[in-house]
Order: sequence, then C-alpha cells, then structure tokens
Amino acid sequence: MSDVPLHTRPINIDALNTTDRAGNFMSAPGAYQGPTRTESDSLGSLAIPQDAYWGVHTARALENFPIARRPISVFPELIRALACVKLAAVRANAEIGSIEPEKAEVIEHVCQEIIDGHLHEEFVVGIIQGGAGTSTNMNANEVIANRALELMGHAKGEYQFLDPIDDVNRSQSTNDVYPTAVKMAMAMSVGRALTELEALRQAFGEKATEFAGILKVGRTQMQDAVPMTLGQEFHGFATTLGEDIERLTETVPLLSEVNMGATAIGTGITADPRYREAVVRHLADITEFPIVSAPDLIEATSDVGVFMTFSAALKRSAIKLSKICNDLRLLSSGPQAGFGEINLPARQAGSSIMPGKVNPVIPEVVNQVAFAIAGADVTVTMAAEAGQLQLNAFEPVIAYSLLQSTAWMAQACLTLRVNCIMGITANEDRLEAMVSTSVGVITALIPLIGYQQAATLAKEALHSGRRVADLVVESGLMTREDVERELAPERLSGETPAL
Repeated sequence: MSDVPLHTRPINIDALNTTDRAGNFMSAPGAYQGPTRTESDSLGSLAIPQDAYWGVHTARALENFPIARRPISVFPELIRALACVKLAAVRANAEIGSIEPEKAEVIEHVCQEIIDGHLHEEFVVGIIQGGAGTSTNMNANEVIANRALELMGHAKGEYQFLDPIDDVNRSQSTNDVYPTAVKMAMAMSVGRALTELEALRQAFGEKATEFAGILKVGRTQMQDAVPMTLGQEFHGFATTLGEDIERLTETVPLLSEVNMGATAIGTGITADPRYREAVVRHLADITEFPIVSAPDLIEATSDVGVFMTFSAALKRSAIKLSKICNDLRLLSSGPQAGFGEINLPARQAGSSIMPGKVNPVIPEVVNQVAFAIAGADVTVTMAAEAGQLQLNAFEPVIAYSLLQSTAWMAQACLTLRVNCIMGITANEDRLEAMVSTSVGVITALIPLIGYQQAATLAKEALHSGRRVADLVVESGLMTREDVERELAPERLSGETPAL
C-alpha cells in the first residue's frame, strides 16, 4: 500500500473514458498517469485530470462512494433539474444584485448548455452517496464553474476568477438545492411514465372494442362464474390504468412545493431576504411547473413526505399493472392444457429443452419491474423514517429508488404495449366452447325458473357434460326461443338488461 496520504494522491480516473463514465468509474486510487491539475479543499490537495470539468470535491466522492457503480448522469432528468435550479439561482442572484453581471451571464450560459444535454458525462459521482447529496451539488457546482472559466478564457481550476461555491452556489445549500432538483427530476420523469401509461391504457381500450362481442366465462376465486365479454375484461384493464394515471398526475403539484431559499436548515442564513421569492419565480418560469415556496422552510427542509406519497402512487400503479399481467398469463396459459382463451404474441423461444414452447416473457418482465418498485417503496419508507432533526441525510437513496422505479415503469409500459398488448388475439372457438358448456350461464335464468331448479340443472350439467340450454328446454321450464333470448351474449354480459 502506498505511504502517500490519501488526500494528496491523484484520483484514479483511468477508467473514465466515454464508455465507462456510464458506470465503471472507480478503481484503486493513484493509477492515473495522464496530465493533471491540482485542486485543494479543507482536507488537502488532489490531482485532478486536466480535461475534467469536475474538481476536488467530486474527486473525493469518487473515492468515497464506489457503491452503485452508476453515476448520477444515468438519470438525465436529474442533471437537467440541477441545471434548472442553478439557472434559477443565478438569475435570482443577478436580479437582487448578489452576483456580478459578468459572472451571472456566463453561469447562465453554462446552465443552459447542460439543460440542452451537454456536459452530462461530467456528472460522475455515484448516485448512492453519503452527505445528503452534497457530492451531487458540488459536482454540479464544479462542472458549471470550470466550463464558465473555459468560456471566460481561463484554465480549469482557476477559481479566483469564478468559484464553484462563492459564485455558482451563492445563496444556496445542498439542503435546498438537492431536494428541489430531485423533485424537479421526478416531475420530469413521471411525465414520460404518464405518457406511456396513457398509451397502454389506449391499447387496452382498443382491444376492448375489438373483443366487444366475444363471450367468455368470468371467474372468481379461480372458479367459473357468470359470463362476460372478453371486451369487458380488457375494458376493465383500461379503466384501472386510467385511475392510476389520475393518482400519479396528482403528485406533480405536490412535487412542485420547494424549499429554495432555506439554505442549511430553513432559516435562510447567507441568502438575501429577497432571494427566496425571486428564485422560486425564476424556477417556475424555467421548468414551467407550478413551483411554489413551502410555507415553512424549516419543516420543508427536514420533511420527505412528498417522496413517500409519490412512491406510494407509483407502487399502486405498478402492483395493479402486475395484476393485469398475471391475468394475461393465466388467460393465455396452455396453449393446450391451460385456459388458452387469448394468444399472446410469440416473442422468443421459451425453452432450451422443450421444442415449440413459448413463454409469456413480456408480462413476466413487467411483473419483475413491479416487484422492484414495491421493494423501492420500502426503501423510500425506511429512508424517510431515518431522518433526524433538521435534515434527512438519506435523500440520495430516495432519489435513486424513485428515479429508477419511474424509468423502469415507463419502459415496462412501453414493452408491454408494443410487444404484447397490440398483438393479442382471441381464441374464439375455445371461448365459445367453454361458454356453451358452462353451468354459470344458468345464473341468468334464476329469475325465470328459480334458484332451486337452476341448482338442480347445474348439477346435472356438471355431471353429464351436457349444455345447460338443452337441459332447461328438456325440463319443460322454458322454450328454446326463450332460453336462446335470455342466454344471448348481450344479455349474459349485462349490456342488454333481462326482461
């Protein structure tokens, strides 16, 4: 082991190439051999890669948090949200005269570059980190500062001309920047999830129309019940997704209440009293979200209740979607020895040993996404509970859990719609055969022949395997014409009320 103190060794970034910046960004310290610059903080000095836009605070985070092997840049919404917050802050500071106009102009330019998708590869700190998000905030401050220095004609690291903390982080603390950025990132990411959920809902609705006249046996407790149409079943899927779209949409205004101006614990220390109103106004203009300032900044800085609300709504949607996928797997099971009522698109060979086997792989992967989202909800709950006094230090794992869950939810809805729902077909012959021999249809005749007579004929139908309609006619209780009228698909499905 090297005798060189850790805080003076060059940070290892030999794996920090274009490919590995997406994840594998840590090795043993001291391996980097390329050109460096030296940056210092209160702990000492570190050698930083000459071409890196990040600096010493980010370098320490790279050494300290080789946990998730995933940098914050895997969530582009979070990077854009950080840039939006920094842009709002510099505009507010410029408006109230807290920063020189020349510095404000160049910082604003860099923030817009990041919002437009540039420099995201420079956001390299691990998504799971200690410090309540300080490493993420400093990664943003350093990238913005060094890019600004470059535009001003200075070398990276020449912070005497524009400083990551004194200028980029002016009037701010990690404790108001980070939760605000996370909320904005969630509001951005849930937009895509809502778009995919709506597209999926419409796909189920289209199938409901396609299957509207196809009668089938309904089931309760895995046992045959009364008839319905396949269209009604798929319409129910569409309706339940619509309800979840409403619940998730309701979280966006909740995410739009922020604590900008709170600084460290909510007292606003180091920030001009005029800053709070200005930064919230500018953030609303930049993001076009209904941003409002929290009424109590002390409470807002320590409270993460909105993340639990968002997580609960996301989990609800995921679990209900998983239940739909369970139904799809059951309805398509077989094809010979199962329900076999619908046919899912064949997506890949299902077995390395059984020829011809095709598995419901798309519903299965959506099930697994739901399991992961449910687990993430537990993580969010535990992290929320673990907060202490004026701050919750565990917001990074909350951010990771929810941003990952939201991204997976959107992708799960997309693949379910495109690779499964749109290609589902009905096995109409099998459905007709099951309905014609189902004793459940006799329920529709109870008002006309009575429960006891219906129960007797149902038992006989089960024992003999004969059609209920034939047994009712033979018993003399009803004519063939009356039976056929009462057992017509539109009557059995409730679309036309019985007389």
